[in-house]
Amino acid sequence: MLLRAVSVTRCLSMAAILVSASTQALELPLPPPGEDVVGQVQVIKAKYEDTFADLGAANDLGYLEMVAANPGVDAWLPGEGTEIILPTRFILPPGPREGIVINLAEYRLYYYPKGQNVVHTFPLGIGREGWGSPITTARITSKIPNPGWTPPKSILAEHAANGDPLPAYVPPGPDNPLGPYKMGLSASGYLIHGSNKKFGIGMRVSHGCFRMLNHNVLELASMVSVGTSVRIINEPYKFGRSDGKIFLEAHTPLEESGHESVVDKHTAVINALLKDDQFSDLQLDWDMLREVVAAEDGLPVEIAQQGQQAVVHAETQAF
Repeated sequence: MLLRAVSVTRCLSMAAILVSASTQALELPLPPPGEDVVGQVQVIKAKYEDTFADLGAANDLGYLEMVAANPGVDAWLPGEGTEIILPTRFILPPGPREGIVINLAEYRLYYYPKGQNVVHTFPLGIGREGWGSPITTARITSKIPNPGWTPPKSILAEHAANGDPLPAYVPPGPDNPLGPYKMGLSASGYLIHGSNKKFGIGMRVSHGCFRMLNHNVLELASMVSVGTSVRIINEPYKFGRSDGKIFLEAHTPLEESGHESVVDKHTAVINALLKDDQFSDLQLDWDMLREVVAAEDGLPVEIAQQGQQAVVHAETQAF
């Protein structure tokens, strides 16, 4: 637990600011070339009536990322005056910074508007087990405000089997599960859309589509156009550079079997480092790396300094 405290302290000392709990769209300036970290961790003091679901909706954060960043805090009754970490600092996903990038492992969408030096990022609900969201490259094929919903046969059958039959068609309105807007994808059968439910954003809740908070989907729809690229990845461990330091951001892997050990996760991180030539000159803080992987709190934490030679292969034996 001591290292865990050190991990959080390091993260907060670099970037945290104390803020009031108010709605704040996550439009963040892109970092300088060669760097990957955006945003700042924020800390608020909870009010009596606050819940993680409400605080997440007010700050463009999903439920599970709020839980991960605040271990030991009651998500439904944090308590008056309790300090709550808002995990609003991110390592940008690997790959091109263009169009829409969805990282399933962090339940989050990134949008890079063309010709602008900013990134917009939003929490997502993604496909639950048995209805997983795809890992693919696609594009936006349609934009439809106030959509109606015709449930596919598979969902009609599922609800009927559970004794909760659905109508053949749900008209636009507050009871429509697609919310106020839907965007079709070239990946057949998948959508980005709003929701008629307050809870579930930032969780595995859908039948494969991507659910957004209603104010978020309206904001995204106002910015993107038909033809916008959509790249869907599954990266639980993200590495990034900032101010001459190397950071690791760890999330719980989606396909975790329940039997995967911390050693297996450490090995996955080390293998990722070994495959990337840009990290060959690192002097890693191995204790911190282990702690970040074990915590899976989604907070970018410094694990190395650049420019100091390290022998990564030898250290992997310690795992």
